[in-house]
Amino acid sequence: MTSHNTGTREQWRAARLELLEAEKELTRRGDEVARQRQELPWVRIDKAYRFDTDEGTASLADLFGGRSQLLIYHFMFGPDYSGGCPACSAIADGFNGFAIHLANHDVMLWAVSRAPLEKIQRYKRRMGWSFPWASSFGSDFNGDFDVALTQEQERAGAFEYNFRESAVWSPPEDMRGPFDAWAATTGTDWATYTRERPGMSAFALEDGVVYHTYSAYARGLDGLWGMYQWLDRAPRGRNEARGPDDPLNWFRRHDEYDHADGAADLSDPGPRSWWPEREARPNQSSYAFLRGAAARRSCRSGWRLAGDHGVVAGRGERGRAGARAARAAISSSIDGQSSRGRSWPISG
Repeated sequence: MTSHNTGTREQWRAARLELLEAEKELTRRGDEVARQRQELPWVRIDKAYRFDTDEGTASLADLFGGRSQLLIYHFMFGPDYSGGCPACSAIADGFNGFAIHLANHDVMLWAVSRAPLEKIQRYKRRMGWSFPWASSFGSDFNGDFDVALTQEQERAGAFEYNFRESAVWSPPEDMRGPFDAWAATTGTDWATYTRERPGMSAFALEDGVVYHTYSAYARGLDGLWGMYQWLDRAPRGRNEARGPDDPLNWFRRHDEYDHADGAADLSDPGPRSWWPEREARPNQSSYAFLRGAAARRSCRSGWRLAGDHGVVAGRGERGRAGARAARAAISSSIDGQSSRGRSWPISG
């Protein structure tokens, strides 16, 4: 028997109509926010950025591809990574489907990363993607748009991200395991992984001049992550409560689910089945879905991540202690906004 609130069809309809009013208000508010985005002042771009693309070297204006608008996803894939960030990869899984629609509505969509083009092309083939993806290796582009840390910023212990100063953060020794394991999915350590930051930027081209019109970071990318828009409508939502020893995130790259309990083979470009072999049981968390009974036990006594790598709640003494330590460590870091249990550390 479910522990969730139940009722008659009439009770459900009454509650649904009340929710509908809240959803309509959210939609109207979203329309107003979109209008405000479009009214932001444009900033002329005079720096001559250069990118490596499949077609050769390109300028920022070249990326428009004959359109007047350009959207860039700042994909976390640094020069020292062996594969793209799994969270950014989950977002990018949706790009193939709608990039063609944008291109036919005067908007070009590109991903841009600091990794050399050869690494990007190899990873792109592995993931089966066809959307445009450029390398900004050796340019100031990522740093200028606050999605890459310089060595000077690392030494200073502070950087700007999401329009505020943030502290360079590293997990405490007794909590490092899941963070180091997440960084290892890109073939790096935590410090190297977090030199890259996720974001998106928009540009306009008018009379041969490129203008920067908008950028978003951290939870400002939420709406771009199609998977989460569906999960927010699922009966248990994002369902990301986790124990201290659980993986930092429940998701994997789309070709890794058939061996989610083992290490990812980043060198294997071959396709693999994406459908997990186990069946989820009622009230079983996303981690338990991947890891079985041990994960189910730890999820019930664990802590929950929020914002971009902030822990906001914990159950059980160990979970509460972990939550307190992490909150204190990252209170001034990337983005202190509350989330609905999202677990990805800084990317998207």
